[in-house]
Amino acid sequence: MATIYLIRHGQASFGEDNYDQLSETGWQQARVLGRWLAGRVHPDVVIGGDMQRHRETVEAIASGYRGAFPDMQVATGFNEFDHARVVFRFRPEWADRERMQADLAATGHPAKAFQQTFTQAVQRWVSGDHDEDYPETWLQFKARVNKALDDLVSWANGGDVFVSTSGGPIAVILQNLLQLSDSRALALNEVIANTSVTRVLYSGDRRSLAVFNNYSHLEAEGQELVTFR
Repeated sequence: MATIYLIRHGQASFGEDNYDQLSETGWQQARVLGRWLAGRVHPDVVIGGDMQRHRETVEAIASGYRGAFPDMQVATGFNEFDHARVVFRFRPEWADRERMQADLAATGHPAKAFQQTFTQAVQRWVSGDHDEDYPETWLQFKARVNKALDDLVSWANGGDVFVSTSGGPIAVILQNLLQLSDSRALALNEVIANTSVTRVLYSGDRRSLAVFNNYSHLEAEGQELVTFR
């Protein structure tokens, strides 16, 4: 059976004007992953969403890989959902970035406070009770991701594939493979580490989860490289 390697992007730039770019830690994480993959895996195809953090993750992996590495081809179906829109629909006042930063700073634990709000915002989106508030509903997001995987399997034709993507699409793919509830899929999303590798075996229409959320390459370099946001 061939393998699809679902790779969550390196750490993005939380709190910066451009969240979508990798942080310095994110670049380091992806270079470490590239070195770890070298000699172990030889992808036939490399796919990524068209987000900056997806592209930069592949660039950093390739620099660490230090060998022949396919150019990344774009498949927008593997893009993350619009997390900013989801949060702003729950907390409209946070569309003002300075207001959001002030509110978070006032808690004394900005990252933890944001995560709590983010979880509530996603639950609102997933509930389906406010679909008119979102350009892409939860059900539409799931359909998009699963179609992207179906298209990839057909197109890859039995080759090993790297996919640079985000936690949301990985969680949706696992939900479909394992027949999980929405709540369990969201719980998985919260523990997917940056540059972790999830392996899906496939042959024709058969697909099986082989490995979930492996980030041993980061642990080997030091616990400080292990991040989840």
